Amino acid sequence: MEEPLRRIRALHTASTITVYQAYSPEIGLPAIRDGRFPAAWKPGRMSWIKPSFMWMMYRSGWGTKEGQETVLAVEITRDGFDWALRHACLSSYVRGLHPDRGAWQRDLKRAPARVQWDPERDLHLRPLPHRSLQLGLSGEASSRYADEWIVSISDVTPLANEIHALVRNGELDSATGLLPQEQGYPASAELLAHLCP
Repeated sequence: MEEPLRRIRALHTASTITVYQAYSPEIGLPAIRDGRFPAAWKPGRMSWIKPSFMWMMYRSGWGTKEGQETVLAVEITRDGFDWALRHACLSSYVRGLHPDRGAWQRDLKRAPARVQWDPERDLHLRPLPHRSLQLGLSGEASSRYADEWIVSISDVTPLANEIHALVRNGELDSATGLLPQEQGYPASAELLAHLCP
């Protein structure tokens, strides 16, 4: 089956969706221990969440980049995720989707969430022809994420290390078998209409 150009691929249940983030151990380890972000985590900063495990691996260099050594799987409510999509703005101007550049800039300034569609990645972290969603949270969305939406936080750093070792050894089938089984997220066309060029 051919992949659509843009799709939210994610591990999800009837009520939750799993997103990924990578942090320094100072933030990541207390978050894993307590199931919530520590005081060192600043809700005022834009916080990007990624439903795609492989995009997180690309962004964090398999959890090896400085400040991204602890890879978290954050299970959040679908209600919260959908709220963020509903209140999001695309991070770049698209002619035809926005009335004009000025209207887009006003929307972007007001929106507590923003969306980027970035090329999905393969096991060698090379770009694929289809795109996956990244969701940036700030202001109200960031506070809601930290205080209301989180169901659980787990450490997937060992999984990242294991898959990365298999890829380095050329054992791609074994590596693929360990990947989270992400499926298309059932977001309605209405929910994504303002986010899909």
